[in-house]
Amino acid sequence: MAVLGIDLPRYEKIWLWFGVITLIIFLLVTGIMAFAMNLHPAAGHERTVAPEQVLSTAPFDKPGVYPVGDKEYQVVMVAQAFNFLPAAPTVPAGSTVHFRVTSPDVIHGVAIPGTNVNMMVLPGHVTEFTYTFKKPGEYLLLCNEYCGIGHQVMMAKMVVQ
Repeated sequence: MAVLGIDLPRYEKIWLWFGVITLIIFLLVTGIMAFAMNLHPAAGHERTVAPEQVLSTAPFDKPGVYPVGDKEYQVVMVAQAFNFLPAAPTVPAGSTVHFRVTSPDVIHGVAIPGTNVNMMVLPGHVTEFTYTFKKPGEYLLLCNEYCGIGHQVMMAKMVVQ
């Protein structure tokens, strides 16, 4: 059998088919993971705030925890020069939390060890992430993007009661 007009030895045909089948399996698994696990790319629109006006623009002018439904809360946060506002948001255990975070100064990160919460916060861009806190306790919020000389002390806590 000739492939693209080239007569290949049996050994090369086996490896060629192995590569094609592996590629097909990879694409199928990627497609299943994307749709079955609801892992879709962003919707195509981006929320932004002028970085110099973050602290005077709603909702970031009043960072805090706001109820949006039954056992559902929105945490509006500002990550800025070596601190998070609010410093200790508190929600009940079993709550679904919708984080909305931005920064007025430099790139920051928000990570909560032991969870899959990991956000990159760009100045003026609104980063959104949803997580359900099932167990009560105090969760550490860390900045995981180098943001300057006080980066190592930039942390807060998430209190789940």
